[in-house]
Amino acid sequence: MRRRIGLLTLIVKDYDEAISYYVQKLGFTLQEDRALSAEKRWVVVSPASDAETAVLLARAALPRQESAVGDQTGGRVFLFLETDNFWRDFGTLSENGVHFLESPRVEPYGVVAVFEDLYGNRWDLIQKKASTD
Repeated sequence: MRRRIGLLTLIVKDYDEAISYYVQKLGFTLQEDRALSAEKRWVVVSPASDAETAVLLARAALPRQESAVGDQTGGRVFLFLETDNFWRDFGTLSENGVHFLESPRVEPYGVVAVFEDLYGNRWDLIQKKASTD
């Protein structure tokens, strides 16, 4: 059996500002933007056009959802953006105004730095150490 996670939902305040951030600042690809009703859209972004996992940007519609915007994991890192060239992407994201919470650090598993998205959700930008298996 082959299984995978296709989409993760990220609750946002506004569709257009979220699309702008993910596409312009993080360099994501807008996969889909389709109206489902007058208030609801199906908006999917991904780090690359051929990425297996994508992010569904879902606008908060209820008070409980609004309170979760920017804190979907209680202050922990929420998502992990893996790269094949940490320093290239760290430089590009920094130039694009992405807010890093720390300087890059080398860990036994690779090079990593935590950044916040436009709402305050925490992400790891990470280049995993090459496996020696």
